[in-house]
Amino acid sequence: MRTTEARVLYAAAAVLLDYPDARVRDALPTLRAALAEQPGPLPRLLGATAAQIADDAEPVACRRYVDTFDLSRRHALHLTYWTDGDTRRRGEALARFKQTYRDSGWLVDLGGELPDFLPLVLEFTARVDYAVGRSLLAEYRASLELLRLELAADAPVYAPVLEAVCATLPGPSPATRAEAMALAGPPPAEQVGLEPFDPRLLPLTTVAAASTVVERSAAESKPALREGAR
Repeated sequence: MRTTEARVLYAAAAVLLDYPDARVRDALPTLRAALAEQPGPLPRLLGATAAQIADDAEPVACRRYVDTFDLSRRHALHLTYWTDGDTRRRGEALARFKQTYRDSGWLVDLGGELPDFLPLVLEFTARVDYAVGRSLLAEYRASLELLRLELAADAPVYAPVLEAVCATLPGPSPATRAEAMALAGPPPAEQVGLEPFDPRLLPLTTVAAASTVVERSAAESKPALREGAR
């Protein structure tokens, strides 16, 4: 997958994994048009989720999001939760995410959100530093794969998004939870009780910026797509 195409995919995934309020719903027409311009099967996976969110009434889509991501830790969108749990080691990992953003010149207002929130990481990869963002996604491959497996079992609307994101990373995805857990190494044990989170607190910048990346990247990719069609 070319970098331009991957940026579109990551930007779209960042929007689709956000709370589907009016901001997200307003971005869906542009997002779906951009995905339709991309080659291969992965954009079709994202397109299926976008179509379902667009077809549902806003209260229905929002309730599904809450039920999926807010009410079950089995679907946690925070990458370090899967690898570090509620431990002091997780605090160090979160600090490293923040420093990574600073080092790349991305002074994002987290708005109370944790820096390892997957839509933020995807937005960073799409619009700020593709190489560094990809390295973060690869480092937390176990988190992504565990979330993919849980969503595949419980949340068919959102499962295609994680399937697509995981498919952009090198090598095959693990087939079982045990294989995915093996990627993460031994589980942490120390509990410290971190503050609870609310994924709906994602700042407005994420949807707006990710939508811009989708639109711009799609436009840049059109000549190449036409050339490929010839």
